[in-house]
Amino acid sequence: MKYAIFGDIHANLEALEAVLAHASAQGCTEHVCVGDVVGYAANPRECLDIVRQMGCPVVKGNHDEEAILDTSLEGLNPLAKQAMEWTRNQLSPEDREFLANLKLVRQVRDFTIVHSTLDTPGSWTYVTNKFDAMASFSYQFTQLCFYGHTHTPRIYVKGDSVEALEEMTVTLEMGRKYFINVGSAGQPRDGDWRPAYAIYDVENQNVTIHRIDYDIQTAQDKIIDAGLPEMLAHRLSLGK
Repeated sequence: MKYAIFGDIHANLEALEAVLAHASAQGCTEHVCVGDVVGYAANPRECLDIVRQMGCPVVKGNHDEEAILDTSLEGLNPLAKQAMEWTRNQLSPEDREFLANLKLVRQVRDFTIVHSTLDTPGSWTYVTNKFDAMASFSYQFTQLCFYGHTHTPRIYVKGDSVEALEEMTVTLEMGRKYFINVGSAGQPRDGDWRPAYAIYDVENQNVTIHRIDYDIQTAQDKIIDAGLPEMLAHRLSLGK
């Protein structure tokens, strides 16, 4: 059995479709989403429809939560604010209900999923180094946990100490825990514009983070045509 684990789609339909097609070609039969289906790009409803119709496990991201609130957006940066105002106006009552009912943390089979951190999942803090990861490891009760939020793929391993791996493939070892950021499907921010997602091969007990190509031009054109800030389209090609 192979799981495709993806997140931070951010309404990028072309990227999501490319991830799912690639995952299918790799033999994935199960899917898991670590949150932030909406926000930034031009197809929030279409992305929600795909995720909802798959019936796969999903956890709530900060943009998913922000999209269903009626609170002020003054705390967001200008780009995020404009995108969220637009996104809120696109969602149907069914979309809002789906997002509202998402949990912050879920266990799927023998692993856990969360959008941000396990210690304070609703605070939307970032794990960007091994010291940040230590706090989540203290609340991790499965060997393996997948997360997102930073839009940067990263593998943290806890044995006698916590370390960040350079390679993007890891074989699970008894006595060790793994806290793995699957990267962003729809808006990578590690300098590589290609969508990222992870495959967990249950039989062979390994996890690999994949980078793939997609129709970025169409995604960019849609953002501009929707009247969203052009910088949201431009940044896709920068991977930032």
